[in-house]
Order: sequence, then C-alpha cells, then structure tokens
Amino acid sequence: MMTESFRSNPLRLLQWQYKNVLFYTATATIAWGLIEPLGLDFLKIPVIPLTIVGSAIGIFTSFRANQAYDRWWEGRKLWGRMINSSRHFCNQIIRYLDPEDRETAEAIVLRHCGYVHSLRCILRRQDPFADPDFQRNIPDADGLRGSTNLTHALLDKQLIALTGLADVKRLDGLRLQSLDATLMDLLNIQGGCERIRGTPLPRGYGFIAEALIQLFAVLLPFALVHEMGAAAIPVNVLVCLAFALISEAGRVLEDPFSLYYNGLPLHALSTKIERNLRQRLGETTLPDAITPSKIGVLM
Repeated sequence: MMTESFRSNPLRLLQWQYKNVLFYTATATIAWGLIEPLGLDFLKIPVIPLTIVGSAIGIFTSFRANQAYDRWWEGRKLWGRMINSSRHFCNQIIRYLDPEDRETAEAIVLRHCGYVHSLRCILRRQDPFADPDFQRNIPDADGLRGSTNLTHALLDKQLIALTGLADVKRLDGLRLQSLDATLMDLLNIQGGCERIRGTPLPRGYGFIAEALIQLFAVLLPFALVHEMGAAAIPVNVLVCLAFALISEAGRVLEDPFSLYYNGLPLHALSTKIERNLRQRLGETTLPDAITPSKIGVLM
C-alpha cells in the first residue's frame, strides 16, 4: 500500500526512479566528457538510427503498458460483476425461501459475505483465517482450513444448503436452478480473478524493455552532445526516464490485486458487498465503509 508520505509531486518520480536517473546522468556525462573536453569526435553517432531505435522502444514499452492495463481493467470488471451477482444472490435467497427458513437464509447470505472476503484475501496472498472480516461472517471456518481452494469449498457449502432445502421441498426446482446459475457465475468470476493472479505477463516483456532502455541511454548522448553540448545530459535523462516510466506503469498495473497503491480497492469493494447484503437482511449496525486515506488511496 502507498505510504502516507507520498504526495502527488513530480519530484517523487525522480525519487522513485533515482537509480535510473543517476544511470542516465552518468552515461550522458561520460559521453559529453569524451567528446567535448577530450575531443574524441570519432565517438559521435548519427541521430537517425537512434531515432528509429527510440521509436521501437516506445512501441514496445507502450504495448506492455497497454497489456497490463487490460489486465487491471478486466480485474475491475470481474469485481463489478461480483458486486452485482452478490446483490442478486442475496435477493434470491431472501425472496425464494419461506419466512420460516429465515435463519437458513441469513446463514447463506453471511457465508457469501465471508466468501467475498476470503477471495479478496486469497488474491492478495493474505491469510483469510486471520482476517477479521472473514472471521466475522464465518466464525466456524476452522473446518475449512485443509481446503485446497477455500472459496470453492464455501460455494460447495452454499450448494449443499440449497439442495438440502430442495430435498425437503422447501425450495422448488426452478428456483434451485436459478440459484445454481448464480453460483456458477460467482465461480466464473472467481476463476477469472485466479487466472489473472496466477498468470503474470511473460518476464521477457519487462527484461527486454529494461535492457533496451539502458542501451539507448548509453548511445543517445553520443548522438546529442555534438549538437547540444552539456544540455544533452538533462535531455538524455528526460527521454530515457519517459521510456522507463512507461515501462514501470506496465509493471505496477500487471497485478491488479496487489497491495501497491495502483491495486484495485478490493477491501472497499468486499466491504461494500457485505454492507449491502447485511442491510437487505434488515441489520442496522453495519461494518464501517472503507474510505480513502488522507492521501486519496482506496484499498
């Protein structure tokens, strides 16, 4: 998660990328020193070939950033579906079951709240059994500790409860079929999130981008110094840092479920679901909504 010391200040970019800034400054300073003070003019490089290389690097890094953003946006759409499917599932449970089955309905809805919180924890590689939101909704979860997929086990318990009601004629077949379709949608959402979490972008994208930017930072000053003199140093930093930041944007967006400040606000979304569902059950004392921090970060 972003630290409280973060501010929306362009200078933070230099602090964040200080190693790259020092490298770009050093390569440009060396090129300037070799060509101007020492007069080694044979080291000069034509601008046109580097212009072509720079264009290729821009396309490559932009492609990586676009692919990473697609993953981030797909994750957000999946959690948007999770919100809607959760609300629909709650409405189905409350309206489909008879009033005498109210206790069972409440247990199923609260179990779903725990399911959403457990999915959030698993996607962030946190322990659901140590999460207070999960514990609040499923206090008897110890029997699920050995599950290879906790969220799948919770959906299975939901289906067992629903089919049990159907077996004793407390839930008709058409309504059971509708609830089964909703559970299937929840499982598909879960699978989509797990696919994103378990399939990172190929490491080659990041490695090649970083290697090309570093090589470009070494060569570019030798094409600029004879025209710009010492001004080639800040220009080299500016151009190469722009490429590096595009590449970094792809890196930080690659995992939409991370706890980095660009990650999706899963805690806020899962708490919103719980608040909505508990209110449908008639509760008035709801969990506190997750609000942005003092620096505007919502996790």
